[in-house]
Amino acid sequence: EGILLRQLVQDPSLSGVNVLIFDEFHERHLYGDITLARALDLQETSRPDLLIVVMSATLEAGALEDYLRPCSILRSEGRVFPVDIEYLPRRPGAFPPPPWELAADAFRREAQAGQGGDVLVFMPGGYEINQTLEAIRHCPESKGYLLLPLHGELPPREQDAAVARYDRPKVVVSTNVAETSLTIDGVRLVIDSGLARIPRYDANRGINTLLVEKISRASADQRAGRAGRTAPGRCVRLWSAVEHGERAPFELPEVRRLDLAEVVLTLKAAGVADLRKFRWLEAPSEHSLADAESLLTDLGALDRQGTLTALGRRMLAFPVHPRYARMLLAARDYKCVYQACLIAALTQGRDLLVRKAGREAGQFRDDLFGEEAASDFFILMRAWSYATRHNFSLEACRRAGIHAVTARQVGPLHQQFLAIAREEGLPVEAVPVDDEALQKCLLIGFSDRVGRRLDEGTLRCELVHGRKGVLARESAVHRSRFLVAAEVREVEGAEKSLNTLISLATAVQPEWLRELFPEDIEAGQARAYFDPTAKRVYAEEQVRFRELTIASRRIEPPPPEAAARLLAEEVAAGRLVLKHWDHGVDQWITRLNLLCGWCPELGLPPLTEQDRRHLVEQICHGAFSSKDIKDREVKSVVRSWLSGPQQEWLDKHAPERLSLSNGRAPKVTYVADGPPFVALRIQELFDVDKTPRLAMNRVPVLVHILAPSMRPVQITQDLAGFWREHYPRIKSELQRKYPKHEWR
Repeated sequence: EGILLRQLVQDPSLSGVNVLIFDEFHERHLYGDITLARALDLQETSRPDLLIVVMSATLEAGALEDYLRPCSILRSEGRVFPVDIEYLPRRPGAFPPPPWELAADAFRREAQAGQGGDVLVFMPGGYEINQTLEAIRHCPESKGYLLLPLHGELPPREQDAAVARYDRPKVVVSTNVAETSLTIDGVRLVIDSGLARIPRYDANRGINTLLVEKISRASADQRAGRAGRTAPGRCVRLWSAVEHGERAPFELPEVRRLDLAEVVLTLKAAGVADLRKFRWLEAPSEHSLADAESLLTDLGALDRQGTLTALGRRMLAFPVHPRYARMLLAARDYKCVYQACLIAALTQGRDLLVRKAGREAGQFRDDLFGEEAASDFFILMRAWSYATRHNFSLEACRRAGIHAVTARQVGPLHQQFLAIAREEGLPVEAVPVDDEALQKCLLIGFSDRVGRRLDEGTLRCELVHGRKGVLARESAVHRSRFLVAAEVREVEGAEKSLNTLISLATAVQPEWLRELFPEDIEAGQARAYFDPTAKRVYAEEQVRFRELTIASRRIEPPPPEAAARLLAEEVAAGRLVLKHWDHGVDQWITRLNLLCGWCPELGLPPLTEQDRRHLVEQICHGAFSSKDIKDREVKSVVRSWLSGPQQEWLDKHAPERLSLSNGRAPKVTYVADGPPFVALRIQELFDVDKTPRLAMNRVPVLVHILAPSMRPVQITQDLAGFWREHYPRIKSELQRKYPKHEWR
């Protein structure tokens, strides 16, 4: 579909084409949607004779019929053998067994029941495939079966082995590559985990994700159909029938989940000025469109008004992502077009280097290509040169952990890109170049993925626009503080952990950012921060590139306001202490806030948490460290919240101490979620018959009456009732224990 869209750009009338057939349309590939829309435009304008056929075995016809109207619907009921579907009897629960264990159990049951023929098991990725093969291998019922994996990382020979015919039954454990892309003859049983690794693009963070997700009901039907191609079969789904009904009917279209930069550039070149008015079968999110336009603007493909530039039109000549196209055009200025075309060719197919190639291959690779380089692409270029010198020998490539077939495919792509570059007037001669030239070209193409290592002890990185990630462990760019990444993707680990991986990295220098992107450099911004080790505030003047700090200079002393704010935050979090902010200060604030509620007519200002933070900042003002604030005066600053008359009202209506009729003056404890209270021994309450009250006589004080041992014997707000009803009994009990105390 992508080739067809480019053909429409170059030849808008599609001369020589009478019929367009869109097959497997249920997969809703991005370029399928776009090309169908352009074909309909063409049919309605200059090519009413153009015939368009859209088809699939599992098609959501309703919405598509409305989109294509007027159109005809044709149904062809091909020969389909019945497939019995079996589900798990119930939901797996909160802590389900891993899918490979469920698959092995299903295989065991079906084998015991005498199910013949080959078995196809669907798993989301290579890790799960290996675990499933191991689990089935331990089943006694697997004796006599050939166990084979099938996924994109395997060498072609092993992929061919999975689809070949044998004189004994086989179990093929595959990713969704076996869902529609190829047919495995002889399959009578499908065991479906219901999972797949689905690629998505997160426009909010500007990264690709590849996470394990539940497949749709349409995909499940496609998988089940693999068991009924040549004879009746069975499909065991490793989820319950109830869960099946809860799944999405179809997969989310790629237009809603992939990077749109390349297709937006192509649409702009095709004359689509307003993308929001394009006849989308299903419109992408506004954020995805804006993200694509923003990237193309950064690359110079669009101007600030969203119009295609001359540079953007030249970028379209190369059938690669706009980032690589921009890199190739930049290579003209740095006289390294030949090498840049090779870099582009190396990234268009499968990974050239085998992941987890083993210790022996890894050591051989390091010795041959080097453990360190200014770019991971330089390692790939050396690996490809090695494979070329050995005529893509399988043995030589295996020794170095290289995919031989991938390496063989790079050469024709390289020549294709060189031919396009030659047509565009770029110098394509293979001349020696400095590493710096290629590094700058990569920086120009991937400037939205510039990063900085946070420290030398780890691989953690900070990227432009506030993003973070971890540099791939196998990267050769481990010693450079600044880098640019061709790939930023989020992947799910074996234990469901999510990791943002930065790979295909290239070392860059901060000076290059100033040279190439002067308009994106922000200088002179001061940033204050608290150092928890020194317990001190420091400040530095930063130079930033798209929110990423690329240089800094210490400022002494730090800005007082920022220092006070940071110290106050540490105090609020409990990591720093104001020695004189004691219980009495907290009680003063509680008294004030309670009185504001009890007597609103007094008009006292309550002291909120935000106000409390401001007071702490006031106390910390002029300080820069924990030592500076430790002994700061607190009470006078807090009390200054009230004027003199307001303080008098507080002391009168919510006093720190009560004045009892017997001359005692106990301290009152105020609590935010209950009545104020005092605690006194019985003897200290003699001659006090009335319950004391606060706040203009509105709030009774709760009295904790204590024995001589200071243990409570009664809690009351009715002192008169206590003396009348409870004191005689309590007196008789306590007088025997404490005869030396006064008792009336």
